[in-house]
Amino acid sequence: MAAEARVSRWYFGGLASCGAACCTHPLDLLKVHLQTQQEVKLRMTGMALRVVRSDGVLALYNGLSASLCRQMTYSLTRFAIYETVRDHVAKGSEGPLPFYKKVLLGSISGCIGGFVGTPADMVNVRMQNDMKLPPNQRRNYAHAMDGLYRVAREEGLKKLFSGASMASSRGMLVTVGQLSCYDQAKQLVLSTGYLSDGVFTHFVASFIAAIGDKPPSPQGGCATILCQPLDVLKTRLMNSKGEYQGVLHCAVETAKLGPLAFYKGLLPAGIRLMPHTVLTFVFLEQLRKHFGIKMLS
Repeated sequence: MAAEARVSRWYFGGLASCGAACCTHPLDLLKVHLQTQQEVKLRMTGMALRVVRSDGVLALYNGLSASLCRQMTYSLTRFAIYETVRDHVAKGSEGPLPFYKKVLLGSISGCIGGFVGTPADMVNVRMQNDMKLPPNQRRNYAHAMDGLYRVAREEGLKKLFSGASMASSRGMLVTVGQLSCYDQAKQLVLSTGYLSDGVFTHFVASFIAAIGDKPPSPQGGCATILCQPLDVLKTRLMNSKGEYQGVLHCAVETAKLGPLAFYKGLLPAGIRLMPHTVLTFVFLEQLRKHFGIKMLS
């Protein structure tokens, strides 16, 4: 008798990422604050204390609406493309996709997702960084939609995609490290026969995917070293007020601050990545289990 299984609906990845973002947003905010410093004056703890002392604990959630908007564009797109194409291709073949195809699919999905999510990412960066600026220089976006509308009206539609090349490149690396590695890790864990397709398996597989992007592991070190300069340039381009003429000019100006300027915000970015990845996949699997599309396997 055929067993019943459930597969994700195309928008589950976006919803799961929103749930994770609600839990890890303060770390993302601290990362942006550190990356937009011209000179390294404060570290992670000092920046957190300054934010809380000046604006209160809730200030750690500044820009949450834009962060959720980003997840519902960037993450929703990359998850939707990856899972839809993977399931479609898998139907016509015996067994799961080989890992190299998952990596290729993850790269394409992440690149498209990074581009689609750039406008929301820009507003997210600006809303998070706003409190650092003097009152007369603040943009004061009321929420994500207000930010998108005002950027398009005041700076032009083209400005909404400032930093898109960096966002797309970073999206490729992150998606391979998360979606492709999670898929492969879950497949390997289940193939041992010791664990069933439950919450603990999802946690183990997502943990393996998460450490693939964290500094303590060899492969995690490479991913972090590659991703962080792209993330710093992306943040600076999105937060700029016309001082950069393009990616190359931004990179040159950042380099003048020293080589370590490309690694600002590394600690909160690394700390955030682990719980964000784990929570995203745990939430995704629960959505799939309870609300997914029924399939016979």
